[in-house]
Order: sequence, then structure tokens, then C-alpha cells
Amino acid sequence: MSNDAHPDLILGTLDVHATDEETLAALHAYGDAWSTAFLEGRLDEEKRKRWLTHSRADDVTFRFARPRSTVAGPSRPGATFSSWDQEMNVGGPELLPLRMITDVTVAPTHRRRGLLRRLMSEDLADAAAKGVPLAALTVSEGSIYGRFGFGPATRLRSVEVDVRPGRFRLRHDATDEPGSLQLVEPKDAYPLTREVYAEHLARTRGEVARPAFYEQVFSGDFNWETGGPDRVLSTVLHLDADGRADGYCTYRVKEGETHDQHHIRVADMVALTPAAHLRLWQFLADVDLISHVRARVLLDDPLDHAVVDPRTVETKEQRDMLWLRILDLPTALEARPWREDASVVLEVADDLGHIAGRWRVSTDKGRARVERTEDSPGVSLSAETLATLYLGDRLVPTMAAAGRVTGPDVETFAAMADHAGPAPYCRTGF
Repeated sequence: MSNDAHPDLILGTLDVHATDEETLAALHAYGDAWSTAFLEGRLDEEKRKRWLTHSRADDVTFRFARPRSTVAGPSRPGATFSSWDQEMNVGGPELLPLRMITDVTVAPTHRRRGLLRRLMSEDLADAAAKGVPLAALTVSEGSIYGRFGFGPATRLRSVEVDVRPGRFRLRHDATDEPGSLQLVEPKDAYPLTREVYAEHLARTRGEVARPAFYEQVFSGDFNWETGGPDRVLSTVLHLDADGRADGYCTYRVKEGETHDQHHIRVADMVALTPAAHLRLWQFLADVDLISHVRARVLLDDPLDHAVVDPRTVETKEQRDMLWLRILDLPTALEARPWREDASVVLEVADDLGHIAGRWRVSTDKGRARVERTEDSPGVSLSAETLATLYLGDRLVPTMAAAGRVTGPDVETFAAMADHAGPAPYCRTGF
């Protein structure tokens, strides 16, 4: 595919399932391009094989722009853009289809030529044409994606928990609750942890279905940092009174330079009950020779209030996590929960056109009906702002105070949209 604006480039997509020599060479060059852009260097043979395996499992589409000719060697992409379709929980009774986007790169040699806009516009148009109402990505730089209608819709919080002797104490003994713990080899535990995560996804607003590479990582089959099997990864399962897995923690022990610097880094922790959550934390605190545990937790995590001394849980970082983009406004808004019964006309500005215009949103008993209208708007906002508000992580009055939501019906919209469901959380990067 060519473009009059880019006569020196070839723009197109690669078939991830192809095995012919020419396409495989192009796939290898594509993998080297995104890997180098993210400062990881070119993929070695094993990493390339792993990347193609999980990309094929997810049926990923690779969009690219590459030079038509080079003075030396084969042509390497100047821009990459990978995407596939999965599902996410938006707080309603059903999971919604989701276009997941990753490995978005533009080389310094191809900047300021509109390549990102071209690839993004094509991909979002493809998702919309297929009836996918939402798109999502996680970002390295926060100033890029608002122009395409993406807004930060969930946040993550990283903590360091002091578990030195005498420091970590729970207000209530977690072992008083029914249940037990078992240490299991990661590869043996993975089928059970996958089932726990599936149930977690079904009940957790903001979570997304996990890409295929999670199996390689959390089964211990492959460590992308070392390039081989993960011999440090450990998994502990929490079993309920009937012996069914209802929580797990996958973690690595990191040796420090001195005895008091050994710590644990939690790779993944999911608990379906409060008892499982606290017992897993008690387990981590009881691991010998460990001074601190580093983990990602909820913004308002029960652990903060379960410990005797709240200063044992120290926040090290809090920032945006999942960025959303609404492509089908009626489907998206009708799928999420609502609080007060009312009606408001939204006027949405969208440079890409997917949800631009005026929309009447009418709510009744927690559900919404959305339709186009020519009535005067009561609330005006951008597609980016609406995406930020969508999961309820940010509140309408806050965005209004920032000048990003305006109109006479802002208070009505806030009563409808805010505090309408559980706070969102996404622990899945991609």
C-alpha cells in the first residue's frame, strides 16, 4: 500500500501467520524495529521465536511504514504499530470487545511526517468497522495519545512494604479465616492462576483479558530479561475451605548487597476474597531473610487499613496505567453503570470523527440509553476527556474545574456518571 504523502515509503500490514521466507524476513525486521525503539536491542533467535509464538496466538496485526529502498542491507520499518482484539470489564454485566494496541514506534529518521497518525487512524477505523467499541494502550510518554482521543482511565500504585521482624503486623490474624496456602511450581500453578484471573476479570472493573505472552512469563517458561527459563519465579496459591484456588501470588526474591537489603518483587497477585488477600500478604511477610516487599496495589488497598502501623506500607509511585479510547459511544456508555436517573445532552469533540457530535444520554435504574440528537448541548467535552471519565477513576467536577468539561448541566452529568460503580483497576500491562 502506498500513499501520495509518503512516496518514498511502503505502508502496509504483515501476516503474523506467514511462513514464507520473504514475510518472515519482514517480520524479523519488524521485531527488531520495535525492540530497538524500546531500548532492548535486536531480538535474538529465542526471543524472536517467543514473540512470534505469542503474537500468533493473539492473531496480532502488524502495521508498518518502511523505506522503499536502502543504500545498504534490507529495508527496516521506520514505524511500527501492533494490535489485536480482546475483552475488558467496564463495570457492566458483560465484557466488552477491546482493541489492544502496543509496540507503537516511530524512528527518529521518520518523525514529523504523520506516520503515527496514519497508522493509528487506520487501525482505529478498522476496529470501529468491526464493531469494537473501545481501544486501549499503555504508554511510555503521556503527551502523545490525547490527540487521538485516548485518555488515562486507570491508575497504578507501587508500594514498598516493610516486613522486617516486628514491623509487619496485621490487626487480625489472617490464619483465623478458612483456607490454606500451597507453594507450587509456576508451570504447574499456571492453569489454576489463569482460572483465578478469569474470575477476577469477570468481577473487576477496568481489567482486560491478558495477552498470550503472560503464559510464557508467569509459568516460568521464559524470562525476557535473562533470555531463558525463569528459575527465580515462585508461585504460592491460596486455597479456600474446599481446596479450590481463590488467590495467588507470583513473585521473585531479589538478593541485596547486604542482609537487610534482600526483598521480594511481586510480579502478580490476585485474590478473590479479602481473606485470601491478607493471607497472601502474611505469607510474603513471613519469607525468611526478606526486609521489604515491592508490589502494585489498589489505590485504596485493604492492606493499608489491615496493618497495625500504616507506615509499613509506603507508596513509591502513583501514575496512569490504562489509556482508553471510545469508538462506539452508544455501546460504550450503555455498557457501563450509572447512578442517578436523569437525561443530558453531550457534545463531544473528536478530531478523528468516531464519536463526534451531540448525544442524548438518558439513565434509568443504573442503565443508559444513548442516541444522537440535534438538541442544544448541556455538557461539552472532548473524546479524550470522556475516555478519562469513562471508568469512573476521575470525577466530572474535577475535570470541570480543570476546564475540560463545560456547560449548564455539568452537575447533572456528575450525578449520573460519578460513583456509579466500583473504582477501576487494571494490573495488566501490554
